[in-house]
Amino acid sequence: MKDTTPEDLESQPSSTRHPLVDHVLTSASLKSLAHPLRVRIYDELSAYGPMTASGLAERLGESSGATSYHLRQLERAGLVREDETRGKGRERWWERRPGSISIPDARNLPPGSAERLAVKLVEDEWNRSREQNFREYTAEGEQVFGPEWLDIATSDTINLRLTPDQLHGLVTDIDVVLKDYIDRYKRTPSPGSRPVQIQINAFPLVRGELTTEPPSKEDR
Repeated sequence: MKDTTPEDLESQPSSTRHPLVDHVLTSASLKSLAHPLRVRIYDELSAYGPMTASGLAERLGESSGATSYHLRQLERAGLVREDETRGKGRERWWERRPGSISIPDARNLPPGSAERLAVKLVEDEWNRSREQNFREYTAEGEQVFGPEWLDIATSDTINLRLTPDQLHGLVTDIDVVLKDYIDRYKRTPSPGSRPVQIQINAFPLVRGELTTEPPSKEDR
């Protein structure tokens, strides 16, 4: 079976892409990912590490035949690979390829094109997954985790007034911290660690005030 390499994923110069992104998906890889179950499989492998097709099927409520088929499609697209350090006999373990990915900017794609529709599907599935993960934590966290986790987990809302350059500086500073943790712990987790997901949203409010005046004391 042909093993598609990471070089089959399109890369952009670091000056024009998010600093934490290693690969921008090509049209072919994007179309291969653009299936709800494939996005879910990719997310599971990203969050929890290597699994078998049957293990994924149990977690996702699907048949092992379905997960096996979609894993092979993701493998051909260079998004997952077999973990040859695990498994016995015919049992196959799968992992996502190392490195972070990004999807193309929909603004640069023709309206109604297959690529733009694929971007929309993948974005919708990623957002659904993030929302579901946080809802599960808020609903079930107290029953699952002890105080060593509950006391440090956080969900903060911070309201600021920033220019585009200032927002870019904030995101860049956050990226520096995240990259340090990715380099230290992504491939070599510490004893006692468990899957943790970091969700950070930073964006200008659509219904913001159309004014250049400084905020009042009450707004600061």
